[in-house]
Amino acid sequence: MATHLPVLGGHPEGIGATTRADRWWVGPSLTFALLSGFVVYTTWAAFQGVHYFADPYLSPFYSPALFVKTGVAGAPEIGGFHGWFGEWPSWWPEFLPASPAFLILAFPGLFRFTCYYYRKAYYRSFAGSPPGCAVAPLAGGRKYRGETGLLIFQNLHRYALYFALPFVVFLSYDAFAALFRNGEFGIGVGTVVLFINAGLLAGYTFGCHSFRHLIGGHDDCMSCGKNTMKFKAWKRATWFNERHMLFAWCSLIWVGLSDAYVRLVSMGIIHDYNTW
Repeated sequence: MATHLPVLGGHPEGIGATTRADRWWVGPSLTFALLSGFVVYTTWAAFQGVHYFADPYLSPFYSPALFVKTGVAGAPEIGGFHGWFGEWPSWWPEFLPASPAFLILAFPGLFRFTCYYYRKAYYRSFAGSPPGCAVAPLAGGRKYRGETGLLIFQNLHRYALYFALPFVVFLSYDAFAALFRNGEFGIGVGTVVLFINAGLLAGYTFGCHSFRHLIGGHDDCMSCGKNTMKFKAWKRATWFNERHMLFAWCSLIWVGLSDAYVRLVSMGIIHDYNTW
């Protein structure tokens, strides 16, 4: 007896059509909610321009603080905190707040937006192209152009890596600087928060496909030199790469929590327990 399939290949037609019986939509829905929430919170935090420093903690959204504006309510004046290049420049547009975040967030933002893992995440959750394996696209009959129409822009990822690597150094420095307040060694909850943030960001960056390619992408036989430093570094990057999705989400969530923690301490809403 002949079996008549809906279409060639056995896949059902229609927007979001599928024969899957599991709750395949949970993953894309959570991704949509988390990424949307992060973008909204980050944008809001960047526009504040204040309460990003609570001695000795600096929010990762504002690091490095190239310029700072002091003398206004909520400005980071505690502990002699200064910008790398001093006071806020006079050439800054008046319609934008004097926020150091505007000067640096574009670089880690570009690195994440063009990330190979995040491409999959927002293709499925925002574009629905497709929203899941064996699920028809939500765009109907529109042809998928994710790797053609956006390819030129997304290929910036390999270059964005070079801007992202220094942030591992900046945030690590901030974490170590958070061990000292007014020259006195100590540790607080904020110190732990910033160290975890730096560690998760490093794990995400060092697991990047472009970073792994930077180490061993030009070699056809990595195992031919098992005892070389290059091969060992490539193996370490591979370990992080295998857990790239985990580090991508953990670092994204934690960097938002880190900013929120510093902000709440700076505003006096919560107390930072410490040894000082």
